[in-house]
Amino acid sequence: MKKISILGSTGSIGVSTLEIIAAHPNRFKVVALSAGRNLELLCRQIEEFSPQIVAVISEESARELRSMLKGNKTEILHGVPGMIEVATAAETELVVAAIVGAAGLVPTAAAIKAGKDIALANKETLVTAGRIIMGMVKEKKVGLYPVDSEHSAVFQSLQGQRREDVRRIILTASGGPFINYPLEKLAQVSIDDALNHPNWSMGRKITIDSATMMNKGLEVIEARWLFDMPGEKISVNIHPQSIIHSMVEYEDGCVMAQLGVPDMKAPIAYALTYPERVRTGVKALDLTVLSGLTFFNPDYARFPALKLAYQALESGESMPAVMNAANEVAVEEFLGGRINFTSISVVIEKTMDLHQPHTLNSIEEVLFVDRWARAMSREVVGKM
Repeated sequence: MKKISILGSTGSIGVSTLEIIAAHPNRFKVVALSAGRNLELLCRQIEEFSPQIVAVISEESARELRSMLKGNKTEILHGVPGMIEVATAAETELVVAAIVGAAGLVPTAAAIKAGKDIALANKETLVTAGRIIMGMVKEKKVGLYPVDSEHSAVFQSLQGQRREDVRRIILTASGGPFINYPLEKLAQVSIDDALNHPNWSMGRKITIDSATMMNKGLEVIEARWLFDMPGEKISVNIHPQSIIHSMVEYEDGCVMAQLGVPDMKAPIAYALTYPERVRTGVKALDLTVLSGLTFFNPDYARFPALKLAYQALESGESMPAVMNAANEVAVEEFLGGRINFTSISVVIEKTMDLHQPHTLNSIEEVLFVDRWARAMSREVVGKM
C-alpha cells in the first residue's frame, strides 16, 4: 500500500487524485493533506480519508476547521510550516504536489529533501527553480513523475528509447477559448469568456493561463528541466481537439505520441502507480468516432505570453521566476477586474524588462526574486 500526501487537496488535481485513491482503497493510504480556503470540502476529505495531518492557509482557518470537525483527532496545522509538515510526514512515500503557483515551491523542495518521491502537478516549481530542484532530485535519488498531461505524454513517449536519439519534444496546446477570436477584440473579452475553456475543467488561474497560452510557456520551461532538453528542441503545436497530449520526434523521423480523451485522472494515476497502470474510470479513446485531428503553429501576435516564456528561458535562470511572478500578479489583477485580458502579457513583459537575469543558487534566492517581481508587477499595474 502506497502512502500519500497531497499538497493542494481541494483543487482540481487534488480532488481527482482522491477520487483515484478512493477507487483503489487497497493500493493507497492518505497520510496528510494541505488545502487553501475551501474548508467545507477539506472537512469532507478528512472525514472520508482520515489523514494524520492537515494544513490550511492561516491560523484563523485552522481554528475554524477544528470547530467544524468536532473532536476529530487529525492534527491541524497552518501556514508554510504546516505545508512542510504535510510534505515531509514520516510515513509518506509519495507527495502529490498540486498547489497552484510559486506557493508550491517550498513544500515541494522540503519533500525532496526528506527523500519523498514526487508526483509533480505544480509546474512553477521547475519554472522558478529548475536547476536547483533537479539537482536535489538527483542528490536524494527520488522519483519525479509528471502529472501535467503534456509532460506525462512526453514521459510515456520516452519509455524504452535513448534520450540521445530525441530530435525534439512537441507539446500540444488546445489554443483555449480564443483560438479563432478576432485579435482586435481580445482586449474586451470578459472574465467569464476567458474562463470558458473548450476542453478541460481546471482551476481559475490555470484556465486563464491556458487562454493566454502562458500555461504552455510554463510547460516549455518545465519540460526543459524535466527532460534535460534545451528550449530550441521544445516545440508547441496547437491541437484544438486535445486528443494527442504531446509527442516526441526522434532522429529517424519517427514520432511517438500519447493519445487519450482529455481527463486528468489518467496522467494522475500513472504518476501514482508508475510503472503500473490501474483503472481510472476514464473513457477509452474511440478513434472511429473522431472527425479529425488538426495541428498548426501558434501565432505569437495572438499569444505573446508564449513568446515571453521562450525569451525568459533563453535569458537566464532568474528570468523565468520573474516572468512567473509577474504572470501570477497579472492574472490576479485580471480576475479582479482591474486590468483587461491583453494587459496580462503587457504587465509580464514590462516587469521582465526591469530585471537583469542572473544565476540562482538557493531556494531563498528564488523566493527573493519572486518577491521583487511581484512588487515590480504591482507598480507596473499601478502605472497602467
